[in-house]
Amino acid sequence: MNVGGIDKSKIDAMVAQLKAAAARMEGSAENAVSGVAPSAPKLDFADALKSSLDQVSAAQHSSQEMGKKFAMGDDSVNLSDMMISMQKASISFQTTIQVRNKLVSAYHDIMNMQI
Repeated sequence: MNVGGIDKSKIDAMVAQLKAAAARMEGSAENAVSGVAPSAPKLDFADALKSSLDQVSAAQHSSQEMGKKFAMGDDSVNLSDMMISMQKASISFQTTIQVRNKLVSAYHDIMNMQI
């Protein structure tokens, strides 16, 4: 039987694939509940957020130190390296601000949802 250009056997095959994927997901959820370690390492959102904030902080600190060395007349630091470092720190900080704004906006959207 041909339904809209797709053979019924192809539809049945797709449904079977979806059911198999759902069964695999249920199996992995049961393994997580039973204490069996999952196959892929789990990344914690809080750890990822803290790591990225630490990187931004380190970039800003490095930029400040480079600026101080340049102002003191240290010959190991040139103007272009200092300016590039300052721009990288600025861009990473602005990106962090935008991510924060998106998270706050998403939080407000979720809090304003009707139940």
